[in-house]
Amino acid sequence: MKNTGEYIVAVAGQPNSGKSTVFNMLTGARQFIANYPGVTVEKKIGIYNYKDQKIKLVDLPGTYSLTSYSLEERVARNFLIDEKPDLILNIVDASNLERHLNLTFQLLEMGLPMIIALNMIDVSQNRGFKIDLEKLSEELGVPVLPTVAKKGRGKDDLKQLIYDACNNKESYQNDFMIDYGETMENILTELEDKIAADNRFAGHLPRWMAVKLLAGDPEVRTMFSGN
Repeated sequence: MKNTGEYIVAVAGQPNSGKSTVFNMLTGARQFIANYPGVTVEKKIGIYNYKDQKIKLVDLPGTYSLTSYSLEERVARNFLIDEKPDLILNIVDASNLERHLNLTFQLLEMGLPMIIALNMIDVSQNRGFKIDLEKLSEELGVPVLPTVAKKGRGKDDLKQLIYDACNNKESYQNDFMIDYGETMENILTELEDKIAADNRFAGHLPRWMAVKLLAGDPEVRTMFSGN
């Protein structure tokens, strides 16, 4: 079913991934700055219309992970948890793919619909890297689209992919899950069940919270000890 209002797309990525360049490529001059609630971190929002739909992009702070050790990390992940955007647009630097997959895996574990813009694909190719886009998409379970944002390459295809994903969210819902081994998986399943059954955490993401709890994430631990 099509949204009669607007779709919210969270633009996520590591610093220097070209995230802001992709954001600017898609939105042009239709941007404005606000602040995230309760903090001084800037919230950059851009809007564009594609076909019959209004798309609002929220440029999340660039982060290397979704732990809660920095303000930027907390802001980015709290937006994803609390706002549950219609789609995550994950910007990945194709020339530093391995390093960028750490954040990608964490985003995927949140279970929200996601697509990947594999940016700076020209730099990757010039360095002699060959990326099997079809295999990468198959392994991650989400669409992967190559872009060169600073040259505007991939703009139209990316807008079409965002449009398709927002209008067919069920088809783009990822089921990616890292297998942590039998022992850990048994513990995670038990934690997931407890979190899902606890009304205090209604609307949260049980699997993601269980993983973060076992990883010793201070903010998630505080949520449990403080309730």
